[in-house]
Amino acid sequence: MHKRLIAKWALALLVAASTFNAAARECAPAMTQGWVRLPPVAMPMMAGFGRITNPCRMPMVIVSASSAAFGEVTLHETRNIDGVNRMRQVERLRVAPDDSVTLEPGGLHLMLMQPRAPLKEGSKVVVNFKLQDGREILSELVVRKPAP
Repeated sequence: MHKRLIAKWALALLVAASTFNAAARECAPAMTQGWVRLPPVAMPMMAGFGRITNPCRMPMVIVSASSAAFGEVTLHETRNIDGVNRMRQVERLRVAPDDSVTLEPGGLHLMLMQPRAPLKEGSKVVVNFKLQDGREILSELVVRKPAP
């Protein structure tokens, strides 16, 4: 009797795990239209932008970001407070199910600090977003000059 109970539990766990894995494969958050603003002169920080989409049935939460091209990567938000633009770090970025968040100049954006090498227009930077559930999103951002 004990062996049957263990076998039933093992089967139930296997079915649950395979269902979760299938859902995770179908659910692939991503960053599209990613770009890094090329500053006019060498600077110790740059900004990154793009659109983060969550096609999943559950919300996703970005808890950190990193890149081999930079010493530090953080999410920031610019807000106008009493007529003054102020920037603050965003510790966690929640993206609702079937929704997206846009990182853009003057709003949410990536702060890319301490570049490890000079960047030039057209080069690509890989950014790794870590999610609260342990998954990661690898994104490629193209370095470009801002529009005039």
